[in-house]
Parts: sequence; structure tokens; C-alpha cells
Amino acid sequence: MMKAAVVTSFTEPLQIQEVPRPQVGPNDILVKNIACGVCHSDLHLAKGDWDIRPALPRIVGHEGVGEIVELGSNVSDHLKKGDVVGIPWIQKTCLHCEYCLTGRETLCTNQRNSGFTIDGCFAEYSLMDANFAVKLPDGMDPFTSAPLYCAGVTVYKALKVSRARPGEFVSIVGVGGLGSLAVSFGVAMGLRILAIVAPNDIVAVNLAKEMGAEEVYDGPSDKHSEWVQKYTDGGAQATIITVPSIQAYEEAFKAVKSGGRVVAVGLPNGKMSVPIVDCVLRGIEIVGSVVGTRQDMQEALQLAKHHHITYFTTAISFNDEQFVCLSLRLEKLNSKAD
Repeated sequence: MMKAAVVTSFTEPLQIQEVPRPQVGPNDILVKNIACGVCHSDLHLAKGDWDIRPALPRIVGHEGVGEIVELGSNVSDHLKKGDVVGIPWIQKTCLHCEYCLTGRETLCTNQRNSGFTIDGCFAEYSLMDANFAVKLPDGMDPFTSAPLYCAGVTVYKALKVSRARPGEFVSIVGVGGLGSLAVSFGVAMGLRILAIVAPNDIVAVNLAKEMGAEEVYDGPSDKHSEWVQKYTDGGAQATIITVPSIQAYEEAFKAVKSGGRVVAVGLPNGKMSVPIVDCVLRGIEIVGSVVGTRQDMQEALQLAKHHHITYFTTAISFNDEQFVCLSLRLEKLNSKAD
């Protein structure tokens, strides 16, 4: 048996329960969890906010880092007991569809997701497919690195998708859990990062500057495109939206230069209005980006290690998991929690 934080109802807090420890299959590994970041998606899953809800009961959590304690009979020798690995959102894909075969496994329609379609990491132990285990590089702290397995790889992939090259401007809209890491990764990739935060949000301004942003805009939200156009003398090469705001998307479209890219990451409800003629004549691309592949994960972790990219974390006891989720509900927890 093991302790786990379980969603038993979409209207109740998580319940700390004793549940059976997972049984290892031939292609699985059993991981003893060391830390698990709290992603805002965990809140949405626990509340049943999305059109597709997880089957209950469900153990949530998908930013896990832990130590391998048991391996299935078919697991190759690239993994061994004692290895520290991450347990990300994508736990498994089919490996044979057109997306899996072309390095786009995030689009596989038969994927399994931690804390959504299968149990996640808010537990003492987690089971995962060995093919999707990505080792934590030596010397990296599991607690401060746990968010990299979701938030980190998500923004790293978005920056790759932007196609921006070193020395070019990229604006990051929102400096929360995703946006602040986007600033750090962007700076590490040699990009000139402009951070867009909520009006007069001094905390976000200071955080963005600490993460390395070249400049920060905290003026009226409906004017940020004008500021970006002026500061860059023509617009950013790309803009990445990490916040769930339709207005942010519409402003971001106006903030990029001709031939630029708008990379969609944040998930607002509703529709954005885009002038089609402007999109065509200026050659602007709008592209979605969701988490990252195993290759993206390895690249992001190596970049994070080399440039000492971590996240501000607050260590909270497993037995306080209900407090974590209550804090998230009240939107008082601004940093990731491990």
C-alpha cells in the first residue's frame, strides 16, 4: 500500500488515502517519488473544468521526479535501479502513428497522460512506461527541477517553435509559472526577451528582470503591442502567449513583425479575432505548441543544467496536499510547489 492524493469528486478537495501500490508490468518502471510540482492543469483536472474529464477516482500530478525502485522484465539496460527520472504529462504514446514516427509524439491521439487518463505523481510511488522515462541530469536538484518536466519543456518547445534566432526579439506574454521559465530559457538561447506583465504588477516586473528579461512592459494590457512595435522598431520576431487571455492573443498578433510567429500556449475559453488580410499580407503565422517530446525534454534539461535554470519552489509535505490545492483554488500560490 501507499499514500496518495486522490480526486474523488470534482467539488471536493483531494483526499489523502491508502491505495494499492502499482504492480510493475514487463515494460514498466516503478518510481519512488521525491518531488512533484503542482501545475495549474492539476487544478483544472481536479475541478473537472475541461470538456473531457478524468475518470474518478484519479491520482493527479504530472511534474514528478523520483528514483527507480523496480524495473519490468523487458526494460533495457539504459535504465537501472537508483536512476532519478521524471514523470511528465505524456506517459506513453502508440509509437507507430504518423506523429510518433515523425518526432511529433505530442500529437498522438492514443497518448496516455499522467494524472488524467492514468494515475499521476501525487503519490508515494508512480508507475510509468520505461520508454518515456527521461533521466534527470547528474547534479540537478529534484525539487527545483520537477517543474522543468512540464512547465520547462513546454516553454522550451514553444521557443523552438517560434523559430527565433539568437539576437532576435521575442516577447513573452505573462510571467507566471510558464512565462518566467520562458524568459530564462529564452535568454539562455540568446534571444532578446521582452516580458509583458499585468498592469503595475511590480512582483512580476521584478521576477522578469531577475530571470533576465531585457525590458518589461507593465502598462495597459490593450497597448502592449504598440510598446513592442516601438521598442523593437518594427515588431518582435515572435511572441509567446502563456496566459489564458483572448485580449493577450489579439495584442500579440499586432506585436510581431512581418513574417513573425505567434506561438499559442495559454488556453483561454473563447475565440480570438484576427484580421485575415493583415495575416496574409504580412505573412504572420499562428501556431499552437503543447508540452514537448522526449527529445525536447532532454534538450531542455541539458540547457537548464548548463545555464543553471531552476524554479522558485516551496517545499510542502505530502500530507499538506489538500492545503496546496486549496491555495491553488484561492490563487494564492504563485510559485510551483513540490
